[in-house]
Amino acid sequence: MAKPKKHRTSAPDPPAAAARLPWQPQAPPVPTALLISLAALLVRVLVSVGPYSGQGAAPKFGDYEAQRHWMELTLHLPPTDWYRNTSDNDLAYWGLDYPPLSAYQSLLHGRIINASLPDAVALRSSRGYESTESKLLMRWTVLSSDLLVFFPAALWFVWAYLKGGIGITGEERREGWMWLLAMVLISPCLVLIDHGHFQYNCISLGLTLGAIAGVLSRNELIAAALFTLAINHKQMSLYFAPAFFSHLFGKCLKRKYPIVEVMKLAFMVLGTFALVWWPFLHSYEAALQVISRLAPFERGIYEDYVANFWCSTSVIIKWKRLFAIKPLKLMSLSATILAFLPSFVQQVKSPSNLGFLYSLMNSSFSFYLFSYQVHEKSILLPLLPASLLALKEPQMYGWFVYFALFSMYPLICRDQLLLQYIAALGLFFLIYYTPGGSHGKRLSISCGAKTVLSLPFLCSLLLHITYLQIEPPKRYPFLFDALIMFICFSQFVILTMYTNYKQWMLDTHSRSIGVKKDL
Repeated sequence: MAKPKKHRTSAPDPPAAAARLPWQPQAPPVPTALLISLAALLVRVLVSVGPYSGQGAAPKFGDYEAQRHWMELTLHLPPTDWYRNTSDNDLAYWGLDYPPLSAYQSLLHGRIINASLPDAVALRSSRGYESTESKLLMRWTVLSSDLLVFFPAALWFVWAYLKGGIGITGEERREGWMWLLAMVLISPCLVLIDHGHFQYNCISLGLTLGAIAGVLSRNELIAAALFTLAINHKQMSLYFAPAFFSHLFGKCLKRKYPIVEVMKLAFMVLGTFALVWWPFLHSYEAALQVISRLAPFERGIYEDYVANFWCSTSVIIKWKRLFAIKPLKLMSLSATILAFLPSFVQQVKSPSNLGFLYSLMNSSFSFYLFSYQVHEKSILLPLLPASLLALKEPQMYGWFVYFALFSMYPLICRDQLLLQYIAALGLFFLIYYTPGGSHGKRLSISCGAKTVLSLPFLCSLLLHITYLQIEPPKRYPFLFDALIMFICFSQFVILTMYTNYKQWMLDTHSRSIGVKKDL
């Protein structure tokens, strides 16, 4: 591979030692990466000291109890009964509704907790079990999952991103990698949901991040296996599927033997699926029982208040009242496909690594905004590729993080995590605005546009206080929730239009400078 030509500037060229990649053994960044990782771990530990979802809120508690209950079920019942309603498995009480890999994770964690505190996962008698010891063990399972899956994936991505020089200059390679790693690891939304609210998004997102790093480092078969595992941990990982499919398919079409390349990827995906689903493939009914649990259409097109199209427009159009489930499914599917189609077509037509990162964000945003049964926590999916674009799009990422976190504000308040919310947001922007960070890149925005963009920010500041201090009208008890969701939805629409435009402009830019695609 030919070395890139040095740009002639008035400043002297950097020393040869400074041009080394961060992970080369003679350079100091390896211990720096370790320090950043330890800082990110400390933030997670501090957040985990606080309350969790449904703490002390009988009879169903919250997501913490759901995860504990799944450990109980998978530990004591055979796999054939995990997704089936039985006398020992009441599906109405936090029935397992994630794919098999998530169930295996629950089984592993259940065995670990059972070895130290069997009462916490005892069959039937452990419902609603809460104690200091069980909280400590449960929090530890999330921390260890984060360390084993998400952290290595983040380090691999930063290495692959810098090695490929994806849309960045030589100076950003030398100085921006620490900032990028911190942006990926210290994501306040992920930290608050996994280590505050209590979930294991770090596993599915970590597997996805590993798959992205695999694509960037040309390990595409490994990437296909990792992304298939991500889908089999949480079905919401399908939000990224159009981006992965279009990018890899577009690359295969431009190679010497496209059919062979496609078949290799297909065998890897099918083989991984078969391995994960093996206990449920003995009969059609068993597999169908699992699938039916993964698509709970009966819950409605949205649940609670989420900053997507269906919920934000429900103030004017009562979707649930006007339409049955079947037409709503069709409308949702059509809107989602139309939303990600431009990004999909661009990657099939002209695949590139930078375009792939934009496509991941555009695809996941399309599902968040228009798909069926979206939760407020699903904003974590478009946030992942946004963090990976932080060096390229720092202003966009900072703006997105703020409104993504604001969209979860009602959930955070219900979980009594307001202190953690303020601290995590403050810490993030303290790191974001560090001297030398890529936030210094300025977008050329007119004064009028800046004024328009500042209005939702000022409204959000006002709503932060109003939500806590003022009781909503009795006729409209969720008025403030709806206002928060509408403001965030408006910003998400602007962001997705911007990133779709940026992705399509890559073709024009590549033609103008004669860039050779990395296939």
